[in-house]
Amino acid sequence: MADRDHDNSSLALERLRAVLRDVPATGDSRIPTERQLAETLGISRRSVRRALEVLEAEGLVWRRQGAGTFAGPRPDTLEEVPAPDANFTEVMEVRLRVEPQLAQLAALRATASDVARMRDILARLDTSDDADARELWDSALHREIARAAGNRFFLMIFDSMDRARHDEAWRALRERARSRANLVVYARQHRELVDAIADHDPVRAGAAMRAHIMSLNDGILKLTSLEALDDAS
Repeated sequence: MADRDHDNSSLALERLRAVLRDVPATGDSRIPTERQLAETLGISRRSVRRALEVLEAEGLVWRRQGAGTFAGPRPDTLEEVPAPDANFTEVMEVRLRVEPQLAQLAALRATASDVARMRDILARLDTSDDADARELWDSALHREIARAAGNRFFLMIFDSMDRARHDEAWRALRERARSRANLVVYARQHRELVDAIADHDPVRAGAAMRAHIMSLNDGILKLTSLEALDDAS
């Protein structure tokens, strides 16, 4: 009987479920390794591995190569994918194709509490008085819109794309493009965007997001062109 228990995937699954009941399912709680579980539970590593595959398929655990196994669902990020080098053209190409769709979905699905959070973030953005705060709250606003779209895969793509903000060269470029006149335009565009989402108007929301990103794109293109001319002179 002991030998049979040692190589018993069903028993391994039952015992692992009991182990998980004592581990917070937060997505960042690491559980013991396959070897440690096998020794503790008295079951073969092969059975433990098979049981973990079932638990992963059920969304009760997730695994990352070289990091281990974690209790709970996989976080809605692409943290295991390295953030790409900041490239203005690539980032803006993705934003122009993804964020208007997110705005449209948010207009269809946003709740009253979602809109309230957007307006609160917008108020904080409008009163930000330094570059770091503007980056923080601008990112928060766009992410709240992405979250309100209600599509986890889209949110993962947004988070991967938004990590370009962490690059210091990209942050400096964006800040140089934020003239006082541009900040006034961006603030108005943000309000129009949130208003369209609040009115559940996907066509207007998508158009507002596209117009906003195009303004950002044009401002940065103009800045980089002027700087290139200065460097050449």
